[in-house]
Amino acid sequence: MNDGGKPGAAWRRLFPFLQWAAMVNGRTLRADAQAGLTNAIIVLPQGVAYALIAGLPPEFGLYAAIIPAIIAALFGSSWHLISGPTAAMSVVVFTAVSPLAEPDSDLFIKLALTLTLMKGVFQLLLASARLGVLVNFVSHSVVIGFTAGAAVLIAVSQLPGLLGLALATDGSVPETLRQLILHLSEVNPYSLGIGLLTLLCCVLIRHYRPRWPNMLLALIIAALATALVDPGRQHIALLGAIPAGLPPFSLPDFSLGSISALASGALAISLLGLVEAASIARAVASRSHQRLDGNQEFVGQGLSNVVGAFFSCYASSGSFTRTGVNYTSGARTPLAAVFASLFLLLILLLGSDLTAWLPMPAMAGLLLVVAWNLVDFHHIRLIVRAARSEATVLLVTFAATLLVALEFAIYAGVLLSLVFYLKRTSQPRIVSMLPDPDARHPVFVSAEQRRLPYCPQLRIIRIEGSLFFGAVNHVQEYLQNIREPRLLILGSGINFVDIVGAEMLVQEARRRRAEGGDLYFANLKEGIQRFLDRNQLLEELGRDHIFPNKGRAIHHIYDRLDPAVCKTCTARIFKECHLAPPGTVAGQEDS
Repeated sequence: MNDGGKPGAAWRRLFPFLQWAAMVNGRTLRADAQAGLTNAIIVLPQGVAYALIAGLPPEFGLYAAIIPAIIAALFGSSWHLISGPTAAMSVVVFTAVSPLAEPDSDLFIKLALTLTLMKGVFQLLLASARLGVLVNFVSHSVVIGFTAGAAVLIAVSQLPGLLGLALATDGSVPETLRQLILHLSEVNPYSLGIGLLTLLCCVLIRHYRPRWPNMLLALIIAALATALVDPGRQHIALLGAIPAGLPPFSLPDFSLGSISALASGALAISLLGLVEAASIARAVASRSHQRLDGNQEFVGQGLSNVVGAFFSCYASSGSFTRTGVNYTSGARTPLAAVFASLFLLLILLLGSDLTAWLPMPAMAGLLLVVAWNLVDFHHIRLIVRAARSEATVLLVTFAATLLVALEFAIYAGVLLSLVFYLKRTSQPRIVSMLPDPDARHPVFVSAEQRRLPYCPQLRIIRIEGSLFFGAVNHVQEYLQNIREPRLLILGSGINFVDIVGAEMLVQEARRRRAEGGDLYFANLKEGIQRFLDRNQLLEELGRDHIFPNKGRAIHHIYDRLDPAVCKTCTARIFKECHLAPPGTVAGQEDS
């Protein structure tokens, strides 16, 4: 609803949480608090694990689950979306920053915060220019291929930790696998056992008790098992305690060199984050029947990253797991995300020493489960069956994710999607239309549906696509191969004509008239006629050659056909053919 003229509308646009504040009451507060507590418990091991993927200290994953979640909830649009660290974001942060600094170092942390700030700024710029539509160019196949590739990257990166190996690799999949093969004889059986135990517990709990926090329980079991089999802490590496306290104030690196080096990755991660958040918000809104404001959601995502960068939070986005849990736990308003952040902060302040007992192989096992869950096998099968072009986009994005920088993998997928789209639009479908002789009233059917006789003097076609510069050659070749001297184009399927397409039509009209034929149009959309008129092309095509419907067009054209050819034609294609020879039908009613 447009409330731009109402008092307070500007305030509600500036502070969108005022729009749902009236929904808050005692019942919603209880529901939101319960959902928030569940979310805080779930994100505790998840946040730590994602921070390790990003190459950051474990507490940064928890910081990123606190501040951005609050900002995105208050300034976004969705009632159920919860922002925070995600697996895909963590992988991109690591691959974008690791070439510039050693993971877990002070410089690495500063650059990760700079990347986060730049991501937020890009998202706000897109929102302010209302260019959120750009995320539509990141197709579903690109996202599915990218997340599958990210899953493989996560899994391979965690294998050394699972096996208890300290390997010197460049982080690439081929090199890591090569080093693993060379050092298989050095596998630590204690680490492998704890990692597999964590993985097995996580899978079994999720299968048999889906409502239980499987990750948290699996980590607790792994910690108890580690204390039993390695009480002296000699064989199994432990995570260590997380510093207790509020997310500390931090300053990103504002040097021009750092900003320039991170610009490409920041743009890619901003688009990927918006795609993640928008798709998750839409999926939940389809169940909750909420009306979303996509551009406002982009504002919330941008602000959450800008603010988070100054409070030790790395790049965040909409979390599918946390959002799904939030909705199924009965959350009613965005306050559930605020409650989740407050509960997590309380855990961080009072129970930070608990992480000292978490075994690193258990974290690796947990991340293998995360990696497996990232692969969307259902949609991969659908995409592979649906179209070869979409399957190609998926495979190229997947391969690029493994072999080149992740931001370029996204760009490669987007570019390939656009290439296939332009290929389709550059070859609009053109079908010949013929009157159905069995219909009681004049009905035209596609010549592809039924084998019907053609008129030797008049061809009727329908163009299903826009006539722009990319499609001109294809359409022009088709028109020039039509042998009939007179041609009627039905324009109901033409949505857009640019100046190159219009000039092509003029050239075709001149060519046919020079050869004794002609070119006619019917059912052209009003916008296209205005465009032709505005560019003085309507006169060249002939105003009397453009008709509101094909009945009037055929009635007009029939009287100009060659009577000698009509006398030898036995097909009797049109209604006029049964009335009188050409030149004598003036005054008959339209088809």
